[in-house]
Amino acid sequence: DDKLLTEPLSHPDFFSVKELFTLKDLFDARVHLGHKKGCRHRFMEPYIFGCRLDQDIIDLDQTMQHLQLALNFTAHVAYRGGIILFVSRKRQFCHLVESTARACGEYAHTRYWQGGLLTNARIQFGPGVRLPDLLVFLSTLNNVFEPHVAIRDAAKMSIPTVGVVDTNCNPCLITYPIPGNDDSPAAVELYCKLFRMTIIRAKDKRRQSEAIEELR
Repeated sequence: DDKLLTEPLSHPDFFSVKELFTLKDLFDARVHLGHKKGCRHRFMEPYIFGCRLDQDIIDLDQTMQHLQLALNFTAHVAYRGGIILFVSRKRQFCHLVESTARACGEYAHTRYWQGGLLTNARIQFGPGVRLPDLLVFLSTLNNVFEPHVAIRDAAKMSIPTVGVVDTNCNPCLITYPIPGNDDSPAAVELYCKLFRMTIIRAKDKRRQSEAIEELR
């Protein structure tokens, strides 16, 4: 059983997440398009390739590296049977995020986030409640363009986070930030597809490994 858990960690890409997408896929999904220069967050400047017609352009080479790291981490959490919670506050993507979570056997929260849902869980839900092992943010802002409360709560509870950060977002509290467009339907559909495929692939790999161990 120890070997099942330690073997994937010794492999740089045990779940082959690098073959799931290409740079062209990111470009076609408009992941490189940021917000207007005036909306730029100063901590996003290292991820910006340049500015065209007053619109920030995100460096897709960096997006590709960060997305691969985030998918790999998500796969390791899913492989170990961790609880993954998808979070988004954008109304137009609620159904997509919820159906993505359902398709890979995980959870989603797309409604108003009540403060203390993680930090005060023991009192709200009683003892014995298990918190998520990973939060995946398809957008790190809420519907009034403020940082999502769950980011702060997860940081307080030492719960790792993966998040898509547009040029107007603060990436500091996100464990695995993914610089990219969080407004385009094509981009969000691509993120959802990649996370769904990664989690399903990790769970299949776990079942295969367990079956092989049983045969031995």
